[in-house]
Amino acid sequence: QVQLVESGGGLVQAGGSLRLSCAASGRTFSPSAMGWFRQAPGKEREFVAAIRWNGGGSTYYADSVKGRFTISKDNAKNTVYLQMSSLKAEDTALYYCAAARTYYTESYYYSSPAKYYYWGQGTQVTVSS
Repeated sequence: QVQLVESGGGLVQAGGSLRLSCAASGRTFSPSAMGWFRQAPGKEREFVAAIRWNGGGSTYYADSVKGRFTISKDNAKNTVYLQMSSLKAEDTALYYCAAARTYYTESYYYSSPAKYYYWGQGTQVTVSS
């Protein structure tokens, strides 16, 4: 079983930055990709960013965060990061990391929550305007 634990959330002013971390533990960890999703109250869970775990680690972003957020990873630490900059009030949400097991050639498949098998408990990000 794989456990994912997010950290780094908090309260920040609009225009500020935060870095989220997601550490994986458990049996041999070798996902096909890691993703970040978020869910605001009353809204559906939405895709934020994804990164392939091996083979160069190509990345994929939601249009709403492109140019402001950066996903990265440290395979040796089994950790994925989400650097968030130029934060807006609409970025306020509970942020989840997730691990996918199936390999997809097309990156857009990793934007679907259904493609992920393991999920963390989430870390709250609140952006004050």
